[in-house]
Amino acid sequence: MLKSRSMTPPIAPELNPDRSEPSAGNRYQAGHAALIVGSHLCLLQRELLPEAGDPVELARRLYHAPFVVLAHDTADDPVFFYANLAAQRLFEMVWAEIVRLPSRYSAEPLARGERQRLLDRVAQHGFIDDYAGVRVSASGKRFQVANARVWNLVEAAGRVVGQAAAFSDWTPLPSSDQAD
Repeated sequence: MLKSRSMTPPIAPELNPDRSEPSAGNRYQAGHAALIVGSHLCLLQRELLPEAGDPVELARRLYHAPFVVLAHDTADDPVFFYANLAAQRLFEMVWAEIVRLPSRYSAEPLARGERQRLLDRVAQHGFIDDYAGVRVSASGKRFQVANARVWNLVEAAGRVVGQAAAFSDWTPLPSSDQAD
């Protein structure tokens, strides 16, 4: 059950151009975390993480969460700007690599059309909470994602500034050369 609180998205007039890795020194990218967590609550009507009260503590918990959280911007070829530690481990990339990666590269070339249909569906409806698909890590390891939530990142004035995804359900798959 949701606690009574405003369903107004967090204030984020522009995505912070600082793409440094979350740490105590940059408040764990609290602005990005507030945008991700607040948009999830606003659109899906449920918390991604229980509220911490302190925005820096919430951001720290999001970065260290036991489930994958990724977010990308709205560029013509969207680029990740956030990937928590679980995402970095799964995709086998350090922060500096993943936050410069166009998000389409998280899917195999043959799955990119399916990925675009997913993003179009999210853009139209604001979120989906039933995504399943194959993704690939930096070393080529394939995995099947299930029950993923994908949602728009919406700033206070209602402008969509990106999309985020969260999931904790994935299964390793054989590499594509073993699948033949």
